[in-house]
Amino acid sequence: MTQLILLPGLAGDAAMWLAQVVALAEWNPRITDVHARHASVPDMAAALLADHGGPLILCGASMGGIVAMEAARQAPQRVRGLALLGTNARPETSDMRALREAAIALFEQDRVAEVIEPNVAMAFHPARAADAALVGAYLDFVLRAGATQLIRQNRAIMARPDARAHLGSLRCPTLVMCGDSDLLTPVECSVEIAGLIPGAQLVMVPRCGHMLTMEQPDLVNATLRQWLQQIEARP
Repeated sequence: MTQLILLPGLAGDAAMWLAQVVALAEWNPRITDVHARHASVPDMAAALLADHGGPLILCGASMGGIVAMEAARQAPQRVRGLALLGTNARPETSDMRALREAAIALFEQDRVAEVIEPNVAMAFHPARAADAALVGAYLDFVLRAGATQLIRQNRAIMARPDARAHLGSLRCPTLVMCGDSDLLTPVECSVEIAGLIPGAQLVMVPRCGHMLTMEQPDLVNATLRQWLQQIEARP
């Protein structure tokens, strides 16, 4: 039986998938925590494949999408569908590496809130950045991850493979979604992914930043449901 696996982003956990767990309940989605248990993207993907046998539909947001693409590289015959939300197939840039290294230096001093709180608005569309409940839910799970996880997961992202090399060989149904105002993984990253994977569907989410599942859950859920139904209808 095909399993639907939800993969959180960096420092994320089940909290970022609350709306999807309800909306996609008929597919019995499971949320993985491989990003919190392993130190590299390839190891995370290998653990995902080991933890969940049989055919898989992988739905990954941000870092979760990076892990999903790597799992599809490692075992393309097992991945029946890919949903990639606000993610990036490119390797780390020198500018981002420098920013992450500076943040890691502060995380090592246990100054997590000092790094995260001033930058939280970058994760959301400007119209949602003042939503105290939304921003608070985001801050809660990032701070809950803690310094050790933030350091390890950022290092894993810095060393991530260039997924563009294998995307052209994928043949599974693929949905690529991106907020039209995403500052963390710009629209061009999603456009590139959709252009590389044969037959991929690209959906831009209006008035949305990086946290698609939390900012625009109704549209995201409706799109995912339609896509999953299409996969079910395939012979």
